[in-house]
Amino acid sequence: MPRGRLTAADVVRAGAELADEVGYQDLAMGALAQRLGVRTPSLYKHVDGLDDLRRQIATLAVTELGEAVRAAIQGKAGSDALAAFARAFATYVTAHPGRYTATIGAEVSGPGDELYDASARVLESMAAILRGYGVEEGEMVHAIRTLRCLFHGFAALQSSNGFQWSDDAAESFDWMIDFVDRGLRGES
Repeated sequence: MPRGRLTAADVVRAGAELADEVGYQDLAMGALAQRLGVRTPSLYKHVDGLDDLRRQIATLAVTELGEAVRAAIQGKAGSDALAAFARAFATYVTAHPGRYTATIGAEVSGPGDELYDASARVLESMAAILRGYGVEEGEMVHAIRTLRCLFHGFAALQSSNGFQWSDDAAESFDWMIDFVDRGLRGES
């Protein structure tokens, strides 16, 4: 990439791709500069260091995840929406493990913060699914956290080859969705 054309978005996207390849913890400004064909100090015209780069990668990832899950659940309800959300979530985590890791624990400051706003869109997608099951607003935070734990846990384990004892992870995934659906409908 020619130096004169490098933008902040180019730096963040290249950083996200590098994080996916080498792992979030091994993301380094020097390696990113080398990938972009610039000297490391040139990156500081676009990001305020590694912490800023990581935060911008988290924002990119949550934005991409939000777009993926919204597209997946469009026009669906109930178990179809739940399964579509979970599959889109797992697909994203598996395809982008480094940038997804950037989202975990990334702090938000409130409305107007790009990361906050992107996160709110993902949470609203989850809330829409849960409202379809009749989950009361007073229980929404708990229900969202529960689904996030389930979907995150499954996707993280699958992404890191954590289901080595058998080759039926897809069947387990379907079972998990059915289990959650039955629970949300009040069935046993």
